[in-house]
Amino acid sequence: MVHHKDIDRLLIVSTLGLVTAGIVMVYSTSSFVALTKYGDEYFFVKKQLAYCLLGLMCFFAAAKFPYEHYRKLVYPILLLAIVLLALIFVPGIGHEVGGARRWIKIAGFTFQPSEFAKIAVIIFLAYSLEAKKDKLHDFATGFLPNIIIPGVIVTMVLCEPDFGTAVTIVAIILIMTFTAGVKLQHIGVLTLLTVPILAMVVLNFSYMMKRIRIFLDPWNDPTGDGFQMVQSFLAFGSGGFGGVGLGEGKQKLYYLPEAHTDFIFSVIGEEFGLIGVTVIIALYVCLLIGGTRIGFNSRDKFGTYLALGLTFMIVLQAGVNMAVVLGIFPPKGLPLPFISYGGTSLVLSMAAVGIILNVFIRGHEY
Repeated sequence: MVHHKDIDRLLIVSTLGLVTAGIVMVYSTSSFVALTKYGDEYFFVKKQLAYCLLGLMCFFAAAKFPYEHYRKLVYPILLLAIVLLALIFVPGIGHEVGGARRWIKIAGFTFQPSEFAKIAVIIFLAYSLEAKKDKLHDFATGFLPNIIIPGVIVTMVLCEPDFGTAVTIVAIILIMTFTAGVKLQHIGVLTLLTVPILAMVVLNFSYMMKRIRIFLDPWNDPTGDGFQMVQSFLAFGSGGFGGVGLGEGKQKLYYLPEAHTDFIFSVIGEEFGLIGVTVIIALYVCLLIGGTRIGFNSRDKFGTYLALGLTFMIVLQAGVNMAVVLGIFPPKGLPLPFISYGGTSLVLSMAAVGIILNVFIRGHEY
C-alpha cells in the first residue's frame, strides 16, 4: 500500500494542474468548431475526457509496476516501437495528414507510434547507460552502442517525416548521455554528425523550408503561409496582462488553425494573458523540479536515467511547443503535453509520469 508520504506532491499537483487546464482549454478552443462541424459543442472535450480516463488508468498501472522490470522488457519494447513505426508505411494502416504519415489508423482508432518510440528510446538508454557505466568514456564500446539503436528510431521518425519529434529524441539522447558522464568530446561528435543530417532532411522537404521561411518572416505572407503564426501573435497581443476571459477569445474562431491542438497555448495567452501563460509555465517548471529531484535521488542509476529522461521528454516538448507559438522556433507540429487535444500524447505522458512516480515509490520502499 502506498502512503501519502510516498507520493511526490510536486509531481502530482503539477501533472493534475496541467491535465485540468487541458480539459478546460480543449473545450474553450474547440466548442465553436465542434458545434458547427459536428453539431455537438462537447464533441472534442468528451473524447479528451475519455483519453484522460485511459491516461489515468495507465498512470496508476505505471505507478504500481516496479520500474526495475523494464530492464527485462527493454528489447521487446524497442522491437514493438520499431514495428509500430514500420506499420505507418503499410497501405491501409498508416494514416496520412498534410503530407506526413505519422499515425496508425485501424477501425477508427488512431495511434501515433513516435510518441511511444520516445519512451522506448529512454528505457533503452537508461538500461544501456547503466550496463555500460564503467565503459562510458570509451567511444567504441561505451558510447557508440548507445547511439546506434536510438539512431534507427530517429531515422524511421524522420522518414514519416516528423522533424520535431526526431529533434526531440536527439535532444533527449544528448541530455541522458551527458547526465551519465559520457565525454563531452563524444557528445560533440554526435552533435556534429547529427546537425548536417538534419539540415539535409530540411533541404529535401519543401514544406520544412517553407516553415523556416514562415519563421523568419511570417508577415511576408500574412494571409497565406504566415497566417497561422500571425494569428498566434495577435492572440498573445490581444491577451495582454490578464487576458480577455475564458471562452472570450476570438482567434480560435477559424482565425487560428489547429487552435485546440498545436496552438492551444496561443489561446491560453489570449484568454488568460500573461498571468495564465506564467501559471502554465510554472506548472511545467514544477514538474521539471519534481522529476529531476526523483531522478537524482533514485536508489540506482537505471531509475535515475529513466526518471530524468521521461521528465525531460515532457518538458522539452512543452518548451518547443511554447517557443513555436511565440515565434522563437520554426513550426514543428508538436502538441503541448497534457493540454493539447489528442489521445496518444496525453495517455503516454500520463504513463510516463506514473513511471517517474514509481521510481520515487520504490526508492522509499528500501
